[in-house]
Amino acid sequence: MKPMNETRLAMKKISIADLMTIDAYETQRPAIRQAIMDHKKTRRVALGPNAMLHFEDYMVMRYQVLELMRAEKLTTEEELEGELEAYNPLIPDGRNLKVTFMLEYPDAEERKLRLTQLLGIEELISIQIEGFDPVFPIANEDLPRSTDEKTSSVHFLRFEFSDDMIAAARAGAGWTIRSEHLNYQHATSLPAEVTDSLLRDFA
Repeated sequence: MKPMNETRLAMKKISIADLMTIDAYETQRPAIRQAIMDHKKTRRVALGPNAMLHFEDYMVMRYQVLELMRAEKLTTEEELEGELEAYNPLIPDGRNLKVTFMLEYPDAEERKLRLTQLLGIEELISIQIEGFDPVFPIANEDLPRSTDEKTSSVHFLRFEFSDDMIAAARAGAGWTIRSEHLNYQHATSLPAEVTDSLLRDFA
């Protein structure tokens, strides 16, 4: 696995040159998987008992592409470019955070019911940096994921922050994530290991 400067990766997008052959990946896969598992621990936030936010970045998306290459035996430049077009938009751009938001109800019948009760929840998740108004996301820019009857269990969210918010976060201001949906009201403060990781997403 190539050495990486994490402070540089916030705005970096994946190129074909950043990947490796499937054979080379097979050799390095155990070490890469362990590094990604450790990294993801600092980028995963539970919000109440049934929602999880996964903050995406270059390292995670590169790993996803490598796993896809391995599973589907992708080798041609055309195939790889197609996957990079899908995954690169999920990498932060320097003033935002990009999140996979998941509603987790293991029981299928309960999940079916809850998703009908949580219409619009994807637009009611906020991230607040202490001293500023909460930031609500732009949801599902790639394609609609909800219907008039139910929300989806997976959403992709983009949160945009001002320079002043970023400066305050860097100076140590606290972060709070909330769900303000009437049927799912929860809040959580982010621990330092998570905020430290997320701050690297900003330019």
